[in-house]
Amino acid sequence: MDAAERHVPVLRAEVLDFLEPARGGLFVDCTLGMGGHTEAMLDAGPQLVAIGMDRDAESLELAVERLRRFGERFTATHSDYRQITAVLAAHASGRAPRAILADFGVSSHQLDEAERGFAFSKEAPLDMRMDRSTGESAADLVATLDETELARILYIYGEEPRSRRIARAICRERDRETIATTTRLAEIVARASGIPRHRQRIHPATKTFQALRIAVNSELDGLDGFLRDAVDALEPQGRLAVIAFHSLEDRIVKQTLKALSGHCSCPPGLPVCGCGAVKRVSLLTRRPVVPSEHEIEANPRARSAKLRVAQRIDI
Repeated sequence: MDAAERHVPVLRAEVLDFLEPARGGLFVDCTLGMGGHTEAMLDAGPQLVAIGMDRDAESLELAVERLRRFGERFTATHSDYRQITAVLAAHASGRAPRAILADFGVSSHQLDEAERGFAFSKEAPLDMRMDRSTGESAADLVATLDETELARILYIYGEEPRSRRIARAICRERDRETIATTTRLAEIVARASGIPRHRQRIHPATKTFQALRIAVNSELDGLDGFLRDAVDALEPQGRLAVIAFHSLEDRIVKQTLKALSGHCSCPPGLPVCGCGAVKRVSLLTRRPVVPSEHEIEANPRARSAKLRVAQRIDI
């Protein structure tokens, strides 16, 4: 069994319940990953056709092999989820999607392949790029950012309270020797954190690695615009499902979908709405759907997942 076949998609049953693949139509998986959600959708909906997008060429290749049995019902494209409008223009033959999914988690393949540099459990090049064909790596950022900017990234993207201390230590150590591997960075952060081992609930480098990964892949840039483009693309009554894994990401999803549901964000007391709120979707999840205890036990990486779903209304 290869990596794709071993992969179990997070909140699989819940995604199927909300996106109703048995209704057929066009499904777009904007973050195809290992193809687990798309495989489940195509199996459950014999009349469904799917387009799978992913910026990670290696994961895309594995997913294509996994989904080969669906033949012409599945089309894959090496694309960033923020390119959804262009992808639909090129591959949807004028059809509007009935369902769109975006799962923003790092895939098991990315985490488990040490050479990708996402994890610090094994020594590997400090990379973290989801698309290794372009952009700066985490090692590049660690080597070039000044102390103030590095601390800002750690604080904002990692919500790291010791950001200044860690940034100072990184800059001091890189002057002595290039920080090129995951384990070297993790050791520097662990020492700088000053957290006694018996008080460590998680590894001290966890938030730093999250922050660098978000910065390297520009994970929060354009997220609001993507959500609006996805809603625009849907057919009337079509559904958009989004799975986020950290609070910064989920906050943007929550606020954007709330605005698209017509919620006025103007200060209280204004005689006329000035924010231009227009109801374009109905929220099908007033609160995020989270994994069951059984799922978390089977897949601990699912524990922080939050699913939000919206349905486009006729305008």
